Amino acid sequence: MTTVTNLGFPRIGAKRELKRAQEAYWRGEIDAAGLLDAARELRQRHWRLQKDAGVDIVPCNDFSLYDQVLDTAFLFDAIPDAYRDLADKEPLTGYFAMARGLQENGVDLRALEMTKWFDTNYHYLVPELHSGQEFRLRGNKPVAEFEAAKALGYNARPVVLGPVSFLQLSKMVDDSNRYALLDRLLPAYAELLGKLRHAGAEWVQIDEPCLVLDQNDADHAAYRKAYAALADAPCPRLLLTTYFGALDDNLPLAASLPVGGLHIDLVRGKDQLDTVLETLPENRVLSVGLIDGRNIWRSDLDQALALAKRASARVGTERLWLAPSCSLLHVPVDLSHERKSMSEDLYSWLAFARQKLEELAVLAGALAGRPGTETALQAARGQLQQRRDSAKVHKPAVAARLAAIDDATSRRQSAYPVRRAAQRSALNLPDYPTTTIGSFPQTQEVRLARARNKSGKVSDADYDAFLAAEIEKCVRFQEEIGLDVLVHGEFERNDMVEYFGEQLDGFAFTRNGWVQSYGSRCVKPPVIYGDVSRPAAMTVPWSQYAQSLTDKPMKGMLTGPVTVLQWSFVRDDQPRAQTCRQIALALRDEVTDLEKAGIGVIQIDEPAIREGLPLRRADWPAYLDWAVECFRISASGVDDRTQIHTHMCYSEFNDIIDAFAAMDADVISIETSRSRMELLDAFVQFRYPAQIGPGVYDIHSPRVPDAGEMADLLRKASAVLDPRQLWVNPDCGLKTRGWPETRAALEAMVGAARELRAAATGTA
Repeated sequence: MTTVTNLGFPRIGAKRELKRAQEAYWRGEIDAAGLLDAARELRQRHWRLQKDAGVDIVPCNDFSLYDQVLDTAFLFDAIPDAYRDLADKEPLTGYFAMARGLQENGVDLRALEMTKWFDTNYHYLVPELHSGQEFRLRGNKPVAEFEAAKALGYNARPVVLGPVSFLQLSKMVDDSNRYALLDRLLPAYAELLGKLRHAGAEWVQIDEPCLVLDQNDADHAAYRKAYAALADAPCPRLLLTTYFGALDDNLPLAASLPVGGLHIDLVRGKDQLDTVLETLPENRVLSVGLIDGRNIWRSDLDQALALAKRASARVGTERLWLAPSCSLLHVPVDLSHERKSMSEDLYSWLAFARQKLEELAVLAGALAGRPGTETALQAARGQLQQRRDSAKVHKPAVAARLAAIDDATSRRQSAYPVRRAAQRSALNLPDYPTTTIGSFPQTQEVRLARARNKSGKVSDADYDAFLAAEIEKCVRFQEEIGLDVLVHGEFERNDMVEYFGEQLDGFAFTRNGWVQSYGSRCVKPPVIYGDVSRPAAMTVPWSQYAQSLTDKPMKGMLTGPVTVLQWSFVRDDQPRAQTCRQIALALRDEVTDLEKAGIGVIQIDEPAIREGLPLRRADWPAYLDWAVECFRISASGVDDRTQIHTHMCYSEFNDIIDAFAAMDADVISIETSRSRMELLDAFVQFRYPAQIGPGVYDIHSPRVPDAGEMADLLRKASAVLDPRQLWVNPDCGLKTRGWPETRAALEAMVGAARELRAAATGTA
């Protein structure tokens, strides 16, 4: 009988129960025991849900209180010295200090760097390693969670990030050879696997996602060394797990490693099946990822079944496991919570984590000839055809406008030097101009007012009056502390993508479609189901109102087309580039309307443009061509005097900095504070032509740096860039921060800018 399994489950809960427990713990409202109780209840609930959905083997140790890569670093004692005393004394406090930073009782710890998990919108904490790093097994989280699942009667498989991917995803703080640490790391892995075997684990899922990346000879040698060593240790059978793409040239290596089985992604790498079947040794289990673990559309079950039958014909049903393409971390928990929030037809087109597992059960039933399966397959065919034929999806006017795009659509009127002169005259800003990325604290009062307006308890007129008052307070605050380019604060916005999607045709929304972005940060991605267009202005009234309150420049704030695409659940019935161009045209209309309304600075945020890069370098040029084109389409309809900003966070720029320059923005603001300006190394060799705002403090941490620390970062930036290029700003929006820390940090930031201006004047 074919086995139905899963690689990982959303950890936050259907209604963000983990988020609420985390934040209650951080506020001191519950103790560690209360947080751990909430986590245990969620794990048990999710195991039960997966089994009820038809899963034969459930994953365990896929749950995390913050991030699975941080868990791995903590598990193997890869704790930087600055956190070690705290981690030894209070492990949970030390763990969260690594994730979020800590600033209390004389302790001042920054958070570890955070970056995107491959090309997803999930962020992981980057472990910091150094030459001579020691590893040891610290605690027993994987064993304890396996034993808990086993005690409840579940057939469970522990999930562990593999040793080679762990090293590749880590940062060598001294630039030493990461693979020199392999001999030190492997005994800790062997000890863990031995304990899992002793606890009764038959299989361990060992994730090596880096096998779908470009890997060199040194990488291949590390895999061979690692798995040869683990094969010599007494341990359970290992399921080598890959996802997010095809193995391609890494397949011979993966097939040769001494493991019990291999998982492959047949959603993003469906063309690899035949080659895998020809290459895989006869005694291996093959786990096939047939259901998309990263999007929420119901599957084409006939197509998936055809792949399953081809695999079954070669390896047999006993050695064939059916699974999602990757962990279901990237999709919401259960569609049943949305029955009242969307139309019946759209509801029938979607599948969340639970429904995806039920689809796998249908496929297993079809392979086994189980009665009733054909009825389920026929229903799936009908839903798929209804979506293909729906008039909601296809709009002729959008298609006609798309066809009319030409080179001029994506080109500014003049080259950057001409625009800069016009903008200097129009804006009259000082050196080291200060601004923020856009959002200001979304307090409980703001969130409550929005919720009460949505529920009808507060009228639109009263809600608008509330927003106007919040905007005015925000503008006066910015004037008071001396910022140079102001923002309106975005109090009317729930999420930087959802807010725009709510006002664009072709988007739909869920009530509980939450997914984890990082830690307790959860987002509810819009669903792009059809052709996209803009019925009316989206941001103009509030930006225009804010500008009326001040003589200083007011920055209009938009989310860029690539980020709207990346941070939505995107339709899968046409190329992503085509959907992105539709979004770009809609945003172009908004940009030109902002300019007509007197807004002379417009920021089009693209924090996701780097994460959208394909995982293989050979595929980068095609993506960058259309991604850059889409940004330029959105930005290029304005006069030279209008200054276009863009913002990007948690992006490695070195290898694609020429593409960022090709976006032709007048100002780019980037995240550099966690890396202590290391990201600016990209600008040493590449002479970036426009202006840059390197973030001078980390808004994802409650820690508040002082003016001296920020000034030091600006001096580091000035050593790489012409000081006349530099803007001064935080590294991201302030939505998640409180007002006291926001005031303290921004006052310090303005002070740092003034310090550098004074120094420049003195030097002159």
